[in-house]
Amino acid sequence: MRASERAYLTLREEILDGVLAPGAELDEREQAERLGVSRTPTREAFARLASDGLTEPAGRGVVVAALTATGIRDLYELREALEAKAAALAAARRDPAEFEVLAERFREAPARLAAGDAAIADYYALAGRLDEAVDRAVGNAYFVQALRQVRLHSARARRLAREHPDRLAESATEHRLIAEAIANGDAVLAEHAAHVHLRQSLRHVLATIA
Repeated sequence: MRASERAYLTLREEILDGVLAPGAELDEREQAERLGVSRTPTREAFARLASDGLTEPAGRGVVVAALTATGIRDLYELREALEAKAAALAAARRDPAEFEVLAERFREAPARLAAGDAAIADYYALAGRLDEAVDRAVGNAYFVQALRQVRLHSARARRLAREHPDRLAESATEHRLIAEAIANGDAVLAEHAAHVHLRQSLRHVLATIA
């Protein structure tokens, strides 16, 4: 892996996880030393983070981009439009068997979530598998690129919000309903289920970061 790619992935994950909090200053020399790379790949990594919208200029330096309630609402407004349409398209173009398997996994998820951090990580991995399955079913490279960019910022907002067992169980049920609707080829229900899930997610994120 190229040094610039390694630096980019490390910094991106730290921003998404909140290790590098909104407003944290990123000094090129300090980050290069910390990551064990030269300043050129660090500069390239900084450029990619800026392109992702994860950093922003501040004076003569760079800081981790702010994450405000208004910004989160704007993000979810776009995400809801994209994800709901994607769910409807996936229902029309899907491989039913793939979504049937995912629906069953989400059916089992609430009981497993009580097992702790490892189970929560597994749940988010399962949600990622649903996203990937939807992307494949949609089969539109431009649409998928837009979805992935929005999901990147949504993941940051979600990780900054506190985990809540009841909300995770509700989310698993919402994901199951989306997967079932897609498996059944019901575009209207899939779109509606996606709307419900994202509105509930937004409500939770805003409540926990307040």
